[in-house]
Amino acid sequence: MSQPDTIDAVQEMLAQQGYVCGRALATVVFLSLRLGRPLFLEGEAGVGKTEIAKAIAASLGRRLIRLQCYEGLDASSAVYEWNFPAQMIAIRSAEAEGNADKDVLSRELFGPDFLIERPLLEAMRPDENGAPVLLIDELDRTDEPFEAFLLEALSDFQVTIPEIGTIKAPEPPIVILTSNRTREVHDALKRRCLYHWVDYPTFDREMEILHARAPEAAETLSREIVSFVQKLRTEDLFKKPGVAETIDWAKCLLALDVIDLSPEVISDTLGAILKYQDDIQKIQGSEAKRILDEAKASLEPV
Repeated sequence: MSQPDTIDAVQEMLAQQGYVCGRALATVVFLSLRLGRPLFLEGEAGVGKTEIAKAIAASLGRRLIRLQCYEGLDASSAVYEWNFPAQMIAIRSAEAEGNADKDVLSRELFGPDFLIERPLLEAMRPDENGAPVLLIDELDRTDEPFEAFLLEALSDFQVTIPEIGTIKAPEPPIVILTSNRTREVHDALKRRCLYHWVDYPTFDREMEILHARAPEAAETLSREIVSFVQKLRTEDLFKKPGVAETIDWAKCLLALDVIDLSPEVISDTLGAILKYQDDIQKIQGSEAKRILDEAKASLEPV
């Protein structure tokens, strides 16, 4: 599929993949695709940052390459590794056959046959379906040295392997970076990207999302679910539920054949929307009933 040529086309393209977004997010996605600029998305966990990369890849028919960030991630782990066990076997085989020419063996050992490509290098390779979508997920989990390394990769879309040389992408990948903002990402990296803060959706927007992702849920139950989650986000919780939890909870309630929310049902299924025991204990019992009553009272008759 060719890239969308209008902002409305972006919204429609993503909606076909079950991803509902507002015009502001659709605009920055459109600009990222049109200008070939990396897109940096920040927001709370579970608001749909990762899903947008999946939706773009699926919509355009591109390969999705995901680099899941973590503490201690370094350049070599993100770009490439050498297949040491295979190299050792090759060395022993050459010695056994008497073909242990050091120069020739060295060139072979550090050649393409023994190179294990990691996400950043994979994203620089040509693809018959077009440049892949490179998702650099939860960048805030890494440290500043890795951010500094990314500057070269995102500025020139190239990586350097000492034994081989510099590999430049024939066509820049579509780059999506996400952060849960557990720490601030350096300005130098942000300047190379288009930026968007992905916030919790409004009631109407979350209803659209739930209709797209759990269409089998009845209208009344969907409204109660969304209203309850929206009220829950105003409580003093360690981790507020994201849209992903709303969808998961709806699917759990459907599996239980629930047709109407009650304090008992909420207490039994809180683990689908809250992931910390302190939060669960805080909401159980009378608190769940209070929030449910407020949620139902805020709903206008359909």
